[in-house]
This record gives sequence, C-alpha cells and structure tokens, in this order.
Amino acid sequence: MTDGGALTTWLALALLALVPLALMTATSFAKIAVVLSLLRNALGVPDVPSGALVTAFAALLSVFVMAPVARESAARAAPYAARIDLGAPLTGASRTAVLETLDAALPPLAAFLQRNAGAAELALFAELGQRSRPGQQGAALAADSLLVLLPAFLITELGEAFAVGLLVLLPFVVLDLVIGSILLSLGMSALTPGTVALPFKLLLFVLVDGFSVLSRALVAGYQ
Repeated sequence: MTDGGALTTWLALALLALVPLALMTATSFAKIAVVLSLLRNALGVPDVPSGALVTAFAALLSVFVMAPVARESAARAAPYAARIDLGAPLTGASRTAVLETLDAALPPLAAFLQRNAGAAELALFAELGQRSRPGQQGAALAADSLLVLLPAFLITELGEAFAVGLLVLLPFVVLDLVIGSILLSLGMSALTPGTVALPFKLLLFVLVDGFSVLSRALVAGYQ
C-alpha cells in the first residue's frame, strides 16, 4: 500500500472512531437516552427495559429527528462527494474535494444545533472561547462556530432532559407517597411501598400509553 493509500485508510478509521461521539453529542440521542433512563428509574425497575434496549430505542427516535438534517446535508454534499476518488492518495484534488464536501455538509447540522441550543449557553461558550484565545483580539467566537454550538447544544439538551424527566417522575413519586401512606395507615409496615406501588405504576403507564406519548413529545420537540 502506498503512503497516500495508508494515510487515507488511517484517516477513514479515525473518522469512523469519532462517529459514536458525534452521534451522542451532535444529535438528539443524549436527551432521549437520559429521559428514557429517568423513566426506567421512575417506574422502579432500573433494569427493565435493559440498557441496550434503551440505547436502541433512543437511537431509533434520533433517526426520526435527524433524518431531515441528514437529507439536506447529503443533498448539499453530493456534487462535491462525486469528485472524491477513494482510491487516490489524500492529496491535491482529492483533499480539496473532501474539504469541500465537509464544508457543504456541515451547515444543515450547524443550523440544527443553533436552533436547539439555548441563547444563554451559546453566549457562555462564545465567551469561554474568547478567553481560551487570550492572544487574539476581537469579539467572542461566532455563534455559528462548531466550537460554540456543540457544547452549548449538549448542555441545553441535558438541561431539557432533566426537566422532562422531572415531569415524568412526579406522577410516580405521588403514587409512591399515596401507597406508602395507605400501607402505614393499615399498619402493613412489613411491605415495601415500592414493591406494592410497582403494579400500579405499570398500570398507570399502560393506561396513558406512556411510550407513545413520550415518543411523540420527544420527537415533536425538535420539529
């Protein structure tokens, strides 16, 4: 294998290694996964559904959220991607084509991140970005810079996930308190309130069609 081919292979492997990180930080995956994990704990069955199933469900819902962004990025990048020769060394025209493809594909993702990041978080990381470059004069980093958008988006998502999780937790906490009070008043202190409340929690969740309601709310929140 030539030096150019080896460099291309190593670059491709490095990009593939970054894919899981990008999926967790630049998509809706983190928020959805946190909400589903909080729901699992609210029900009182921390191992059901399993962590793998929660991850798969969060990934599937993220596909629905990110599909329009992916389609737009692919449409923008297609003309430049057609000029990439995968068998050629990553130099000259091939490198230019790769960079142009990335430049064309990133704006839809940046727009998604900016649309779903909080204004306070954007301002915070723009200011922190300026402080990290003490030798450079001028204003803070631009609000559409990925160095600002990615952490601002992730913090906003985590904050919203905990807010949604709180709303999910409250009905089950109330149910726990009611069941605990009833057991105490009946003198059944030997029974664990969580064990007695579990069937009622599951019944409540099934009656309100919890997974459908939660899925609709999470996906619609981005639309």
